[in-house]
Amino acid sequence: MKYVAFLRAINVGGHTVKMDHLRGLFEAMGFSNVETFIASGNVIFDSKSKNTKALETKIEQALNAGLGYQVATFIRTVSELAEVARYEPFEDCGAEGNVLYIGFLAEEPLDESRQRLLSFKTQVDDFHIYGREVYWLCRKKLGESAFPGGAKFEKALGMAVTLRNSTTVRKIAGKYS
Repeated sequence: MKYVAFLRAINVGGHTVKMDHLRGLFEAMGFSNVETFIASGNVIFDSKSKNTKALETKIEQALNAGLGYQVATFIRTVSELAEVARYEPFEDCGAEGNVLYIGFLAEEPLDESRQRLLSFKTQVDDFHIYGREVYWLCRKKLGESAFPGGAKFEKALGMAVTLRNSTTVRKIAGKYS
Protein backbone atom coordinates (compact mmCIF):
# COMPACT_ATOMS: atom_id res chain seq x y z
CA MET A 1 0.00 0.00 0.00
CA LYS A 2 1.24 3.50 -0.81
CA TYR A 3 1.39 6.04 2.00
CA VAL A 4 2.33 9.67 2.49
CA ALA A 5 4.06 10.62 5.74
CA PHE A 6 3.89 14.27 6.74
CA LEU A 7 6.73 14.92 9.15
CA ARG A 8 6.81 17.77 11.65
CA ALA A 9 10.07 19.62 12.36
CA ILE A 10 11.98 18.68 9.22
CA ASN A 11 14.14 21.57 7.96
CA VAL A 12 12.69 24.08 10.42
CA GLY A 13 13.77 25.28 13.84
CA GLY A 14 17.45 24.67 13.27
CA HIS A 15 17.02 21.06 12.15
CA THR A 16 18.36 20.42 8.65
CA VAL A 17 17.88 17.04 7.03
CA LYS A 18 19.03 16.20 3.51
CA MET A 19 16.32 14.42 1.56
CA ASP A 20 18.62 11.59 0.46
CA HIS A 21 19.42 10.93 4.15
CA LEU A 22 15.71 10.96 5.00
CA ARG A 23 14.96 8.53 2.16
CA GLY A 24 17.77 6.29 3.44
CA LEU A 25 16.26 6.25 6.92
CA PHE A 26 12.90 5.18 5.48
CA GLU A 27 14.53 2.49 3.35
CA ALA A 28 16.39 1.21 6.42
CA MET A 29 12.97 0.78 8.09
CA GLY A 30 12.06 -1.66 5.31
CA PHE A 31 9.87 0.63 3.22
CA SER A 32 10.05 0.49 -0.57
CA ASN A 33 9.63 2.99 -3.42
CA VAL A 34 10.60 5.80 -1.05
CA GLU A 35 10.38 9.32 -2.47
CA THR A 36 10.40 12.79 -0.96
CA PHE A 37 8.42 15.76 -2.19
CA ILE A 38 10.09 19.14 -1.59
CA ALA A 39 12.39 19.48 1.41
CA SER A 40 9.73 19.96 4.08
CA GLY A 41 9.15 16.44 5.34
CA ASN A 42 6.79 14.84 2.83
CA VAL A 43 7.75 11.19 2.31
CA ILE A 44 5.92 8.82 -0.01
CA PHE A 45 6.55 5.11 0.47
CA ASP A 46 5.12 1.63 0.09
CA SER A 47 4.52 -0.74 3.00
CA LYS A 48 2.78 -4.06 3.41
CA SER A 49 1.41 -2.89 6.76
CA LYS A 50 -2.17 -1.65 6.87
CA ASN A 51 -1.87 -0.28 10.43
CA THR A 52 -1.11 3.44 10.07
CA LYS A 53 -0.79 3.98 13.84
CA ALA A 54 1.89 1.28 14.03
CA LEU A 55 3.65 2.82 11.02
CA GLU A 56 3.60 6.27 12.65
CA THR A 57 5.10 4.86 15.84
CA LYS A 58 7.76 2.91 13.94
CA ILE A 59 8.76 5.98 11.91
CA GLU A 60 8.80 8.31 14.93
CA GLN A 61 11.05 5.91 16.87
CA ALA A 62 13.43 5.38 13.95
CA LEU A 63 13.67 9.09 13.15
CA ASN A 64 14.30 9.93 16.81
CA ALA A 65 17.16 7.42 16.81
CA GLY A 66 18.48 8.48 13.39
CA LEU A 67 18.13 12.26 13.71
CA GLY A 68 18.45 12.73 17.47
CA TYR A 69 15.15 14.54 18.00
CA GLN A 70 11.44 13.78 17.99
CA VAL A 71 9.62 14.01 14.67
CA ALA A 72 5.84 13.78 14.89
CA THR A 73 4.57 11.73 11.95
CA PHE A 74 1.15 11.88 10.32
CA ILE A 75 0.36 9.19 7.75
CA ARG A 76 -2.37 9.17 5.12
CA THR A 77 -3.02 6.66 2.38
CA VAL A 78 -2.95 8.14 -1.11
CA SER A 79 -6.74 7.72 -1.33
CA GLU A 80 -7.21 9.55 2.00
CA LEU A 81 -4.92 12.30 0.74
CA ALA A 82 -6.93 12.59 -2.48
CA GLU A 83 -10.05 13.19 -0.37
CA VAL A 84 -8.22 15.82 1.72
CA ALA A 85 -7.06 17.58 -1.45
CA ARG A 86 -10.57 17.59 -2.98
CA TYR A 87 -12.30 18.88 0.15
CA GLU A 88 -13.40 22.54 -0.16
CA PRO A 89 -14.07 23.92 3.33
CA PHE A 90 -14.47 27.58 2.28
CA GLU A 91 -16.23 29.23 -0.64
CA ASP A 92 -13.53 31.84 -1.19
CA CYS A 93 -10.45 29.55 -1.04
CA GLY A 94 -9.30 30.51 -4.52
CA ALA A 95 -9.79 34.27 -4.23
CA GLU A 96 -6.73 36.40 -4.88
CA GLY A 97 -4.62 36.92 -1.77
CA ASN A 98 -6.04 33.88 0.04
CA VAL A 99 -3.86 31.00 1.13
CA LEU A 100 -5.26 27.69 2.32
CA TYR A 101 -3.16 25.61 4.71
CA ILE A 102 -3.96 22.07 5.78
CA GLY A 103 -2.93 20.82 9.19
CA PHE A 104 -2.53 17.08 9.70
CA LEU A 105 -3.45 15.58 13.07
CA ALA A 106 -3.01 12.10 14.54
CA GLU A 107 -6.66 11.93 15.56
CA GLU A 108 -9.86 13.94 15.42
CA PRO A 109 -9.84 16.72 18.01
CA LEU A 110 -12.37 16.74 20.83
CA ASP A 111 -15.22 19.27 20.75
CA GLU A 112 -13.54 21.44 23.41
CA SER A 113 -10.36 21.62 21.31
CA ARG A 114 -12.38 22.40 18.17
CA GLN A 115 -14.16 25.26 19.90
CA ARG A 116 -10.90 26.65 21.26
CA LEU A 117 -9.38 26.74 17.75
CA LEU A 118 -12.52 28.15 16.13
CA SER A 119 -12.56 30.98 18.70
CA PHE A 120 -9.51 32.43 16.92
CA LYS A 121 -11.54 33.10 13.75
CA THR A 122 -11.17 36.66 12.43
CA GLN A 123 -11.83 38.51 9.19
CA VAL A 124 -8.36 37.38 8.06
CA ASP A 125 -8.12 33.88 9.56
CA ASP A 126 -10.81 31.23 9.27
CA PHE A 127 -10.66 27.63 10.44
CA HIS A 128 -12.49 24.43 9.66
CA ILE A 129 -11.94 20.96 11.06
CA TYR A 130 -12.90 17.91 9.09
CA GLY A 131 -11.83 14.50 10.36
CA ARG A 132 -8.11 14.49 11.17
CA GLU A 133 -7.41 17.68 9.20
CA VAL A 134 -7.57 21.34 10.09
CA TYR A 135 -8.11 23.79 7.25
CA TRP A 136 -6.82 27.33 7.77
CA LEU A 137 -7.84 30.01 5.29
CA CYS A 138 -5.63 33.07 5.58
CA ARG A 139 -7.06 36.07 3.73
CA LYS A 140 -3.78 37.99 3.49
CA LYS A 141 -5.29 40.66 1.27
CA LEU A 142 -7.49 41.74 4.20
CA GLY A 143 -4.55 42.19 6.57
CA GLU A 144 -1.97 40.51 8.73
CA SER A 145 -2.71 37.16 10.27
CA ALA A 146 -2.70 37.08 14.05
CA PHE A 147 -2.20 33.34 13.82
CA PRO A 148 1.50 32.48 13.41
CA GLY A 149 0.95 28.81 12.63
CA GLY A 150 1.96 25.48 14.09
CA ALA A 151 2.70 26.29 17.74
CA LYS A 152 -0.54 28.20 18.20
CA PHE A 153 -2.49 25.38 16.53
CA GLU A 154 -0.92 22.86 18.87
CA LYS A 155 -1.72 24.95 21.93
CA ALA A 156 -5.33 25.51 20.84
CA LEU A 157 -5.94 21.88 19.89
CA GLY A 158 -3.83 20.30 22.63
CA MET A 159 -2.10 17.99 20.14
CA ALA A 160 0.70 17.93 17.59
CA VAL A 161 0.02 19.21 14.07
CA THR A 162 2.03 19.77 10.93
CA LEU A 163 0.91 22.30 8.33
CA ARG A 164 1.21 22.22 4.55
CA ASN A 165 0.13 24.67 1.89
CA SER A 166 -2.87 23.21 0.04
CA THR A 167 -0.94 23.57 -3.22
CA THR A 168 1.66 21.10 -1.94
CA VAL A 169 -1.04 18.68 -0.75
CA ARG A 170 -2.83 18.84 -4.11
CA LYS A 171 0.41 18.26 -6.03
CA ILE A 172 1.25 15.19 -3.95
CA ALA A 173 -2.31 13.87 -4.27
CA GLY A 174 -2.30 14.48 -8.02
CA LYS A 175 1.00 12.71 -8.50
CA TYR A 176 0.16 9.58 -6.53
CA SER A 177 -3.63 9.17 -6.71
